[in-house]
Amino acid sequence: MRAIVYQGPGTVAVADVPPPQLEGPRDALVRVALAGICGTDLHVITGEFPGIQPGAIIGHEFAGEVMAVGSAVVRFKVGDKVMASDFTACGHCRCCGRGDHWECAERAFFGTGTSFGPPLPGAQAEIVRVPHADTTLGPIPAGCTDEAAILLGDNLATGWAAVERSALLPGEIVAVIGGGTVGQLASLSAQAAGAGAIIVVEPSEARRAFARANGGLSASPEEARALVNRLTDGEGVDVVIEAVGGATALTAAFDLVRRRGRIISVGAHAAESWPFPLAKSFANELTLGFAIGDSIRLRPRLLSLIMTGALDPTVVVDCRIGFAAAPRAYADLRAQRVMKAVIDPRM
Repeated sequence: MRAIVYQGPGTVAVADVPPPQLEGPRDALVRVALAGICGTDLHVITGEFPGIQPGAIIGHEFAGEVMAVGSAVVRFKVGDKVMASDFTACGHCRCCGRGDHWECAERAFFGTGTSFGPPLPGAQAEIVRVPHADTTLGPIPAGCTDEAAILLGDNLATGWAAVERSALLPGEIVAVIGGGTVGQLASLSAQAAGAGAIIVVEPSEARRAFARANGGLSASPEEARALVNRLTDGEGVDVVIEAVGGATALTAAFDLVRRRGRIISVGAHAAESWPFPLAKSFANELTLGFAIGDSIRLRPRLLSLIMTGALDPTVVVDCRIGFAAAPRAYADLRAQRVMKAVIDPRM
């Protein structure tokens, strides 16, 4: 079968690889109808996360049709249309029982090496093996597109998790640092949750324009504090969502938040440490939190928002390609020439 594989730092290629097989009774095989390229994939192929080996299939966003199930799978049968979380969880442990699926001891993250669990071949392929299928997969209801389904599996779940973790109150003002896919979906999520105003802080004018066209305000990093001051009488925003990853963006959040405000980071971080502004955080009673999108927990709520038309995540998709164009799409994403690319194996 065809798949997108990691070749070395910064390089991917289309390759013919052996198709996966069922390896356990709780596995399913899914024929991929659509796969996404995520900002996290860019971190993976540049070598920021350990354990990715040349030849490994990458990607963690997909939707498709069940083509085989193990003997212990009870929720799905061959022919079912399904979406997937970007990681697996057992569904039975204490963490899963309280909705903390990311903390499951049996977690594996599709296509990211060994950074977040044992290696698991990725989703940018014609067929994907899905462990713990009854938990990891969810049905795609009639009226939900494959594009919406793959975004719900990671990017939308991440944007919504940031808003949920921030305990946003109606009318509060939010700054989102980073105007990529997750940042834009965090902006849309904050709007759906009742934010009074959202400022997307982003150096790219094209991405700032996208934020403005989709209900937000925008500012370059250099202009952000001045706009915040105008909206808040100089106090700072109630919530900052950091959606870039890395020390620079996270440090910038502390310059935008009000006293007793909240900072939530959903950018993918690989560095082991970061110079935390401890004295300022103590004096201003700041709250810093981190969140990872858990579509297993959030699927029912987000599907309701999508199906009622309250939130349309597919507005971020601006590149639809087949396998042959995937290496170029990775380069375009890295250069910010496109925002969100999806791969159709049938093209």
